[in-house]
Formats: sequence, C-alpha cells, structure tokens
Amino acid sequence: MNQFENVKQALRGQPKTWLVTGCAGFIGSNLLETLLKLDQIVIGLDNFATGHQRNLDEVRETVGAERWSRFTMITGDIRDMAVCQVATKKVDYVLHQAALGSVPRSIKDPNTTNEVNISGFLNMLTAAKDAGVKSFVYAASSSTYGDHPGLPKIEDRIGKPLSPYAVTKYVNELYADVFARCYGFKATGLRYFNVFGKRQDPHGAYAAVIPKWIDAMISGGDILINGDGETSRDFCFIDNVVQANILAAMAEESAKGEVYNVAVGDITTLNELVTSLREILAENGIRYEKKSVYRDFRAGDVRHSQADISKAACKLGYVPTHRIHDGLKTAMAWYIANR
Repeated sequence: MNQFENVKQALRGQPKTWLVTGCAGFIGSNLLETLLKLDQIVIGLDNFATGHQRNLDEVRETVGAERWSRFTMITGDIRDMAVCQVATKKVDYVLHQAALGSVPRSIKDPNTTNEVNISGFLNMLTAAKDAGVKSFVYAASSSTYGDHPGLPKIEDRIGKPLSPYAVTKYVNELYADVFARCYGFKATGLRYFNVFGKRQDPHGAYAAVIPKWIDAMISGGDILINGDGETSRDFCFIDNVVQANILAAMAEESAKGEVYNVAVGDITTLNELVTSLREILAENGIRYEKKSVYRDFRAGDVRHSQADISKAACKLGYVPTHRIHDGLKTAMAWYIANR
C-alpha cells in the first residue's frame, strides 16, 4: 500500500476540519470532492470571481446528501482579513487554492493580481498562524522558474520571473519562508505544472489550453497555437494534484515548510498535445480534421517546462497515478458532456 492510500485510510477513521480556499474553482472543487468522500469536515471559501456554483452543485450530486452535510460554504474574499479570520477558526488543515491565475491576465491587470495573490495570501497566512492550524498548504506555480533554462526543473534553481503572475507566486514562497523563520509557522508550497481535468472551465479569455482546445475541436472551431507548436509542458492530471495536497497537509513536520514540484516528469509539445486530443476524441466518436492555426509567441510564456518530482516522491510519498494520455482519456467523457 502506498503512502497516499495509508493517509486516506487514516483520515477515514479520524475526521478532521479542512479549509479549502477557492473551493468553487477547478482545483478547489476537486479537493472538496475528495475530502468529503473521505468523510472529512470541510469549510469552503470563495468569492466566485473565477469559481462557479455549478462546480459545487456537481460535487454535491457526486458525494451525496450525507457527506455534503459536512460542508460549510463561506462566500467571501481573501483580501478581507476578517473573512480569513472567520474561515480559519477551529480549522486543522488549510489548502489555499484561491488566486487569480493566468499570465496574460496578470500582464493586462497586474494590480488586481498582486492584491489577490500577495495581499490575499498574506491575510490567509496570518489568519492561519493566529488560529493555530496544524498545516498550511498553498498553490505555488511552475511560473516561478522564470527564465532559468535548465530541464528538468529542480526546486532550488529558479530564474527571473517573466510575468507579474510569476512575481506574485514567488513572493508567496518568500512570505512562507519568512513566516517559518519569524514565527515558527510552516507553510508548504506546491508548484503546479499545467493542471488539467474535470471541472476545468473551457470558456473565458484566460481558459487553459486543454479544455479550450477540446471545446474548439468538438464545436469545429480553430486550434490556435502560440508560436511554432514546439513549446512544451509537463501536463499534470488533477488526481495527482489532489494527492499531493493531502499528502503535504498530513506530512511529517520535517517535510513541511518546503516547496515541491507537482507534475509527472514528462514533456509534451503543443503539437503532440493536439495529436493526442484528436486521437482520444476520435475514440469517442468525434473527428476533428482542421489544421492548427499558428500565431506569434505570447508574452511572458516559458518555452519549455518539465519537473523533477523526486523531492515530492522522497519527502511526501508522492507517486502520480496518471500520465498525460491516461488523464486525458479519463477526463474526456467529462469534457464532452460538460463542454
């Protein structure tokens, strides 16, 4: 039995109280679903700026009425310290996912990205410290690697940020380190690499590439690729991210307060991704024959991204269950039904 199965078994026998910020979003709602299935008590916090009520409705239908009764929703903004203080009261574990994602969004509006991702993060960190929570895990980002050319990406080797979003995520890590040094309060950062899976919104100006392209293929639209298509990413299925969050929250004290890559360790070009999506959609009876449309490279984008996940494997017991093709095959039915 691997470490994650051991942790899940322990949790089922001893319910704890968890706070999931950004619980109506893509990653947050998947964390909420898993925790409720493990019979945990969950408090959710979201201002619905990018999250959706439909995600919560889907979780409720999935887990059933009895487990849903263990969930309490707080509608509020992490930029409001009073809201953060109420949300963290009597909480054992915090999984902080609330943030404004997207490199292009941050370039267009750096001020709001800063307010949410830095001021909001500091509010949550302070409130959690003051409330005496046992563990604080937050969503960091692979964008922190910036212009460092090395592959695979190793946690202690970063470059200069390439976008306002990347700056905010790096500042989160700096604050977490300072809180450990000044207050003895450890916060664990998880550097996500291009997460995908069910409940990922395909719409909007800042939609992630996988749901956006699947939606375009189903509707017969164009696949728009920034650059030559040889830009590469380490795409990470949502189940892997959920596993990493719970393992980090329940980790031994010596493993807390660190930053970990959360990915698979693979490298997939955008051209390869298009080919995989065509094949998996065809297996589901949907054929897409149009050629991809290539555009200029996008400002702030990293050319190549691949993670070294050995640190998370060693210290957290993290073992990804899905590589990109497995994850796409698993998630495709949801994408098709909910496009």
